[in-house]
Amino acid sequence: MTDLIDAIDASPDSRDRGGPAQPMLIVENIKKYFPIRAGLLNRQVAEVKAVDDISFYVLKGETLGIVGESGCGKSTLARLLMYLIDKDEGHLILDGDPVGEKLGVALDGLRRSLQMVFQDSYSSLNPRLPIEQSIAYGPKVQGASSKQAKEQARALLDKVGLKPDRFGQRYPHELSGGQKQRVNIARALALDPRLLILDEAVSALDKSVEAQVLNLLGDLKEQLNLTYIFISHDLHVVRYISDRVLVMYLGQVVEIGPVDKIYDAPKHPYTRALLECRLSMDPADRVEVAPLAGDPPNPVNPPSGCRFHTRCPHVEEVCMSKAPALGDVLRSTPDTHLAACHMVHAGSGHTKAPKPADAMMWANLGVTL
Repeated sequence: MTDLIDAIDASPDSRDRGGPAQPMLIVENIKKYFPIRAGLLNRQVAEVKAVDDISFYVLKGETLGIVGESGCGKSTLARLLMYLIDKDEGHLILDGDPVGEKLGVALDGLRRSLQMVFQDSYSSLNPRLPIEQSIAYGPKVQGASSKQAKEQARALLDKVGLKPDRFGQRYPHELSGGQKQRVNIARALALDPRLLILDEAVSALDKSVEAQVLNLLGDLKEQLNLTYIFISHDLHVVRYISDRVLVMYLGQVVEIGPVDKIYDAPKHPYTRALLECRLSMDPADRVEVAPLAGDPPNPVNPPSGCRFHTRCPHVEEVCMSKAPALGDVLRSTPDTHLAACHMVHAGSGHTKAPKPADAMMWANLGVTL
């Protein structure tokens, strides 16, 4: 175990058991491979390396943004953290206590402390239950009386901007996309969690509604002392809401650091390509050459060495044979900027700062984060 994992100062009666300096969540060397079976005997013939040896930590009160192309393993990682699927290897440490291990945090305790808001706001809700009952279900399962659970559900509806008397008895199909996502946020808060995982929570919403939900998340974080893991494809949103950013590529972390350092001076060529793909509000600012060409390699048989070398404009011979090291993430400080790239380690200086994001759109929509 690393220094962060060993630095445990638990006081069981406190919500902040490990103390303010103890990370809320530590993820160490977590892996998840999905087997591919074929043939008459259904034997395993290959495996998809969805999450491959990932480590990071999330400090109390911060928002960690996770970005990357579709299929890079972001949602699989979120489900591993929630124990919705079982990990193959690795450790999770929640506020200084190991999860699912002897003398650690049991899974029911993890679920009370860790909640998730999913991308599809409609399929996340039971179509047969009024939304008030959907929110009250969790507290009831945890032992609250029907009256207590109902009062809590109504209070949460009010907190997320939905009047209980007007919306409490409505069914999911009677709500708009933004209203359904507010219900999902209220339901996630029903068990008084400490960390929320937001998996593309605003990606399906109109921009004006998205801005309202982002402002709501900012208010709730401050009011309830929450910690967020925010997964999104929208790099503009990630910059506004995040304190640090983790960039994933083909199941691995290729860069991690403070949001300003990642966006203003990205070290990894993949991160730079992602940022250069952002749309500009200036019609004269057009991209004539695609920043990144080709599709990601097959995760069943990823390239040797650096997994990005098949698409990297700066590839060298060492990139094809040796995998670059990210560095010791768990011993790094929150200000540390790490990248898994041979050229960065060699000091080639091939990366350049992208153009700053245009904030005009978000200011017009009322985003105050």
